[in-house]
Amino acid sequence: MSESVQNALAALAGLGGVKEMQALADRGLAPAARPPVNSHIHLPPNFSAFRNVEQAVRLAAEQGVGVMGVSNYYYHDVYGDYVEQARRHGIFPLFGLEIIALIDELVRAKVLINDPGNPGRIYICGKGITRFDALGGEAERLMNVIRRNDARRMAEMTAKLAGIFAERGLETHLDDRAVIQGVCRRHRCPPDVVVLQERHIAQAFQEELFRRVPAGERIARLGRILGAPSKAKSDDDTVTMQNEIRSHLMKSGKPAFVPETFLSFPEAYRLILELGGIPCYPTLADGTSPLCAYEEPVEKLIDNIRGLNCHAAEFIPIRNSPEVLARYVRAMRAAGLAILGGTEHNTLDLLPIEPTCVRGAPVPEDVKEIFWEGACVAAAHQFLTLHGECGFVDAAGRPHPAYGSAEERIRAFARLGAAVIEKYYRSNTSKE
Repeated sequence: MSESVQNALAALAGLGGVKEMQALADRGLAPAARPPVNSHIHLPPNFSAFRNVEQAVRLAAEQGVGVMGVSNYYYHDVYGDYVEQARRHGIFPLFGLEIIALIDELVRAKVLINDPGNPGRIYICGKGITRFDALGGEAERLMNVIRRNDARRMAEMTAKLAGIFAERGLETHLDDRAVIQGVCRRHRCPPDVVVLQERHIAQAFQEELFRRVPAGERIARLGRILGAPSKAKSDDDTVTMQNEIRSHLMKSGKPAFVPETFLSFPEAYRLILELGGIPCYPTLADGTSPLCAYEEPVEKLIDNIRGLNCHAAEFIPIRNSPEVLARYVRAMRAAGLAILGGTEHNTLDLLPIEPTCVRGAPVPEDVKEIFWEGACVAAAHQFLTLHGECGFVDAAGRPHPAYGSAEERIRAFARLGAAVIEKYYRSNTSKE
């Protein structure tokens, strides 16, 4: 792990001792006004709307965001640069990760969880991770399994896609190494830090289409390759074209699809705990229609999340209507789950950093307050585990034993997290 990541973690731990910070929390230290928060973005070399870390943090600062969490897939060296930029702009950094796993019995039962296209496939996040600076043991083994499986799948999928494009009249000469080189050029990073995703591959083939086919002919040519008319609005509608390459050619049942080899859910859950994080369920809700069977109604989802031994959940509100978002968030928070909200920014659409609902509708104010509370819980967990203390959950995923109820625990951690965030803001100001 890079020296910059180690320095970043040391700086956050150096905000003060646990007893000192708890005393400040007890006295009510907190930001004078609730800042906008975003607990989930992806940074390059993950597929991202941002060109680089500096752009992401600068835009967040310009938009007044006060807390921002990164949840990259499987590679975390970029977190060092992220913290340096965040400190420069006065944004409190949260560390996370995202993992895709399988629940075998739900695969067999054809139950959709939080992936509308793949039964039994589950996205799971870790919040407030702190041990990625010393990856070893079981965490390193599991991470290496993920990376090897992903690399093998991405290579095979790229080869299949190149064959389809060639058969349908467009020779690209692309392979996985060429796709990786394109990511390296785009984000000025070495190849060993690139973990290819489907979106990287779709982007590479869209760029080859643009390079080899003149403007004015691209939509029709893409339609012939897809085997269906393209719905791109213009010849430079890159986002739609990339999404169509994925949906028509790369998804399950399509000609370039390669079956995934995922960790089991218990393995993914263990990896999050090994990295010091809070297992957190990403909720899709009405981000798909009809709603996934696992998530509807919300009371059933709450029981299912509890069955996973998760004590936190997250929303990406740009997928949701304000009414459904509010109904789910309020019910889940009342049931004793800490709730966070983010944007992902894992397409080329450069959305506002503060989360909004579908078509830009504002997130209800009480839901924003709950998202702030959840960010504070993650900040407190992160702070405590950096000091070797038990966080919101312990090493087995059990709730911190000092609190009698979920409500008491969430409120206590939110108070501590607010003090940590305010101390960070004051520390940054004192250094200017």
